[in-house]
Amino acid sequence: MKLGFTSAATMAALCLALPSGSIAAQSPSTASPQSAQSAPAQPNTAHAPSSQVIFSRSVDENGEVSTQSGASTARPEIRTVTAPTADDADRRAVRVTSLDLDVHLRTAEQRIAVRALLTVRNDGNTPLARIPLQISSSLTWERIRVNGRDVAFNVATLNSDTDHTGQLLEAAVLLAMPLAPGASLPLDVAYSGTVPADAKRLLAIGTPDETALLSDWDQIGVDFTGLRGFGNVAWYPVSSIPAILGDGARVFDEIGEQKRKLWGARFRLHLAVEYPADQAPTVALINGHSVPLAVTGGSVNGEVDGVATAVLGPITLGFEAPSLFVAIRTLHASPHMNLWALAGNSDTATAWTNAASRVVPFLENWLGERPSAQLAVLDLPDPQDAPFETGSMLAVPVRQASPDTLEGPLVHALGHAFLHTGAPPPEWLDEGVATFMETLWTEKQNGREKALETLESSRQALALAEPGSPGQSAGQPLASAISPIYYRTKAAYVLWMLRDIVGDSALSAALRAYVPGATVNRPAIAASPGPAIAEVAAPPSGPASGPAAVPASPLARAAAELRQDEASRSADAAARPPFEKLLERSGAGPDLAWFFSDWVDADHGLPDLGIASVFPSSASADSWLVTVNLSNNGYAAAEVPVTVRSAATSITQRVLIPARGKISRRILIQGKPTQVQLNDGTVPETQASVHVMDLDQTSQNQQQ
Repeated sequence: MKLGFTSAATMAALCLALPSGSIAAQSPSTASPQSAQSAPAQPNTAHAPSSQVIFSRSVDENGEVSTQSGASTARPEIRTVTAPTADDADRRAVRVTSLDLDVHLRTAEQRIAVRALLTVRNDGNTPLARIPLQISSSLTWERIRVNGRDVAFNVATLNSDTDHTGQLLEAAVLLAMPLAPGASLPLDVAYSGTVPADAKRLLAIGTPDETALLSDWDQIGVDFTGLRGFGNVAWYPVSSIPAILGDGARVFDEIGEQKRKLWGARFRLHLAVEYPADQAPTVALINGHSVPLAVTGGSVNGEVDGVATAVLGPITLGFEAPSLFVAIRTLHASPHMNLWALAGNSDTATAWTNAASRVVPFLENWLGERPSAQLAVLDLPDPQDAPFETGSMLAVPVRQASPDTLEGPLVHALGHAFLHTGAPPPEWLDEGVATFMETLWTEKQNGREKALETLESSRQALALAEPGSPGQSAGQPLASAISPIYYRTKAAYVLWMLRDIVGDSALSAALRAYVPGATVNRPAIAASPGPAIAEVAAPPSGPASGPAAVPASPLARAAAELRQDEASRSADAAARPPFEKLLERSGAGPDLAWFFSDWVDADHGLPDLGIASVFPSSASADSWLVTVNLSNNGYAAAEVPVTVRSAATSITQRVLIPARGKISRRILIQGKPTQVQLNDGTVPETQASVHVMDLDQTSQNQQQ
């Protein structure tokens, strides 16, 4: 769907034709847990757009374009109802598989008008009699067409904190024939309204005004337009289950569920921005992608000062909420990052680009180089605005900060940029790798203990979210997780555990092989003899000689071979998760089926480890044999480091402790043992992630 904007005059005519009617004002949201309740009762009155269409253009099923002008014809009524006519079963069944948007912004008026062609599929088990679609309560439904015909529909207001207003406007379209399970239906919808800054949902739960607006900064404006999508502002149609802040994690789970439902959807957007004279936007970012703006200046009949247009797509959506940013900013380009800063932040922008240059070599050694490895950074209006990231884009206040403060977040953001080179990766790898890289940078700068402290800071929240047993709750398998505590925190732990199991070199080779389009002729991480910290190898002295260059190291060659090995995989191996296969073929050696079964493909909760008993005995004049009995009361197996210390030395061995099981390990050490430690913080547990038993002389004598 593309309307032919061949001139500013045509653009002006189209914009004047946009309906200006709006549904009666809605009352503010409350923090009531009755999330599916409608807003306060309103009269059942018919509603129709109040504007007159002076110009319209449509495309029929044969691709023929027709143009009409004059008065609008009568349309089926839009009924405002006091209670929703759709239910949660309807909302859960609807899945959007294609989203084609024509978006018009009038930035001076904070106004948006959208025509959307979307394809919905019935993912439920029973036929759908109605299709529920929702937008932000600050917008107005104008028109819905099914199979080329206008249809009547009911509009209800839902209390839901998945939008910054605290409410969603739901249109329930009654179908002439129910939509069968698995069947799809194209819809043509139009809506418009304003998007000012609004923090009603946060104010309703007692958040101070200024703090609330620094978090809910979504709005349309001349200098800055930021629409982060469902979870912040529903500027495109969704079919969601209402959720209220304070009701556990339901709001965040619903945000993740909507991202999951959009995974793999076909997406396209045509953007047109009307702007005041001499205030043309300089950057547009759609779904994190920088798109070129075609700017037309000059006045058209005194109505429009200028128009800027941009197009994205068609593309395939990953685990993301479609987002739209348009702003007036100054570009600061560097080899690895495009930073759009406010006019007064030029000096600060230089510090950011320098910080990015310092961390990129570290990421290249782990992930390989990628073509067009550009991170997009957009300066937010207020220095205290909450940061936001999507794909390879970071929206953040570009303020002055120390290098240490800037480098960690840039490692995370650039980690996303390395992975977003082709088809979107699974979210647990996308967010997990970015978080993992950030903790590795902390390890590189401040040591392993500091990095593990960073992991530990979020372990308790993960333990609370995890099911106590498989029968208690299904949890969230990492491969299909929708909550950040899983696809960010647990995923980072999983990568740390894999690092200790297979080694830095094998994990780096697998990540390089996994990243689409990554070059592999830079040396991978230096090999290490065990789980000890491995330093990053220095980059080569010169660039590769071209596409035909031979990889410079065996590990790099292994990564290249892994990507070429798809055709030769056996049927059994092909059934395994691809990343697991890459790890096993990267020189790691061990069969990782048990690990992916318990930690990625299913959610068995966290292990509950303990040191049951320790029996040291003298083996010779200067050596001791220590028998360590270990237990795991959890439902997930874990390979954990066990360390025995004496005054002279320490010995660490890795032990695989089965779920709901016990195991003994004998460790020979020089000198009398003084302490036994189970786990070092790399394996998350339900209660703690480090267990220490001190062995004093008395207890040793008793145990002998």
